[in-house]
Amino acid sequence: MTKKLFIKTYGCQMNVYDSIRMNDCLAPLGYQSSDTYEDADLVILNTCHIREKAEEKVYSELGRIRAEKTRKAEKGEHMLIAVGGCVGQAEGGEIIKRAPYGDMVFGAQSYHQLPEMVTRAIRDGGGVVELDFPTVQKFDLLPETTAPQGVSAFLSIQEGCDKFCAFCVVPYTRGAEYSRPAETILREARHMVDQGTAEITLLGQNVNAYHGESPYGTMNLAGLIHQLAKINGLDRIRYTTSHPRDMDEELIAIHGSEPKLMPYLHLPVQSGSNEILKRMNRKHDADFYLDIIARLRKARPDIAFSSDFIVGFPGETEAHFSETMALVERVQYASAYSFAYSPRPGTPAATDDNQVEDAVKNERLQRLQALLRHQQNTFNASCIGMEMDVLLDRTGKYEGQVMGKSPYMQSVHVKNAPELHGKYVTVKVVASYLNSLAAEVLEVHNTYRKAS
Repeated sequence: MTKKLFIKTYGCQMNVYDSIRMNDCLAPLGYQSSDTYEDADLVILNTCHIREKAEEKVYSELGRIRAEKTRKAEKGEHMLIAVGGCVGQAEGGEIIKRAPYGDMVFGAQSYHQLPEMVTRAIRDGGGVVELDFPTVQKFDLLPETTAPQGVSAFLSIQEGCDKFCAFCVVPYTRGAEYSRPAETILREARHMVDQGTAEITLLGQNVNAYHGESPYGTMNLAGLIHQLAKINGLDRIRYTTSHPRDMDEELIAIHGSEPKLMPYLHLPVQSGSNEILKRMNRKHDADFYLDIIARLRKARPDIAFSSDFIVGFPGETEAHFSETMALVERVQYASAYSFAYSPRPGTPAATDDNQVEDAVKNERLQRLQALLRHQQNTFNASCIGMEMDVLLDRTGKYEGQVMGKSPYMQSVHVKNAPELHGKYVTVKVVASYLNSLAAEVLEVHNTYRKAS
């Protein structure tokens, strides 16, 4: 009998990929995706622990879902509620204590056990908590991807983190670094291409730390990209998120030699101050980061960069912040993400006595974001008149509008072209905005197949 499954995904692309795989795990039990939780038999909150007050937002959402679960019970219907992902891993059984109407709690490394957990929850009336870290087993036991992801898709190749940055919970919620075997990744990629995928973004908490087993010995990320590029029908490759310490010479070089690897790299630096980078335990300094940027630009002159910044980290002074602004001026980013520091329970920085006042953090953040917006606007404006290839992978908010990604990860929209959804086109950019480009279609290519 068909049952409805609703998954709400928070946070990063890794969670988006995990949600897709949760669907695959539950398909054999008869679950099909629903767009709303109101008609779902199983609701999963696939959570993220990175943003501020993540736990409270989850409990607030659980309260809303509880009301629907109660209404269903009054009609003799049943709903299961589950919390997965990083908040599930961090909070564990505390979620069941605070929200006893929840039925299951599991971590990011345990969702391959979802069929068993659902069975136990139905049999025992809830209370299922699964927080093991069997990373290798998870990938071994996940079913083959069943549903097409579309022309642009995510593929997880690495999980976990061994860096232990002072502000980050990932090592505690995702575990140690683990790289999937190269052959399983290549097999999954071929399967995705057979289903219509033309662009794959490789995912990992430290994706460029990839070191997977292969028939030829340990393979690094550059080697994996080289093998992926041989797949007919896979025409675009991206990867995220990277750590500066893992940008080796081979990876830098392949940016200049492999045309399928897009000229865009998200490379978080977090701060431009060596003192703050040391306090963050980032294991690199500003000069090391800037040297990587210079070497990448030498290998691929048209490459564009984005980054992450944390403002107001414990101990940050105005002088430290000025060094961040100076680094941003030197790099000239195409886009970036920036946040005021907020403590994460269990991380070293959360107990630091040198916390920066909220008013100071927010004022500095506004200055940094103004500079980053200016750089993003400048970069987008420089694209006006440029001809570029765009993969149109989604519909826009206006009737007949279709959108896609430029090689530099910008959103590009064209008018009155619904028939071009899923196509690869050459466009001319006619206007720029902060978060997108407007373009006219010059040529339609048949390289890509529209996903069914």
